[in-house]
Amino acid sequence: MVETTLSGASHHILANDPASEWMGIEVLKIDDGHATIRMTLRQEMLNGFGMAHGGMIFAFGDTAFALACNPANPTPDESSTITVASGVDINFIKPAFRGQAITAVANRRASAGRSGLYDIQIYAASPGTTPDGTPGELIAEFRGRSRTISKK
Repeated sequence: MVETTLSGASHHILANDPASEWMGIEVLKIDDGHATIRMTLRQEMLNGFGMAHGGMIFAFGDTAFALACNPANPTPDESSTITVASGVDINFIKPAFRGQAITAVANRRASAGRSGLYDIQIYAASPGTTPDGTPGELIAEFRGRSRTISKK
């Protein structure tokens, strides 16, 4: 289970998320409308060119999006709904490679009623290359549109 990480941050939706567990996602920070996560790229996450498969980068950004959209500890009023993607766009800027740690930083930009807008920046860094604490170089920009619906 991926629910608890080195930072102690957790989110209840990861308790039953085998895809995020397989990816090895660590939750670094969770706040209302914000999530920061990290994972390390493995061989099986690469495409035929030896770089991170776009689907892996997308899935990683999508997880950050989901964590930012849904409260980590829902109130009784919030527990009857979930927030899901109604649409997303991703722009790949630079490649990432095996062994690099990638970090996604998701932030809510706007919300109105049951709809929301989120921006997720995805960064890549080689181990030991960011002593100043930055997450590395920007490799992708992900924009998500959300919709809150009844839990079924």
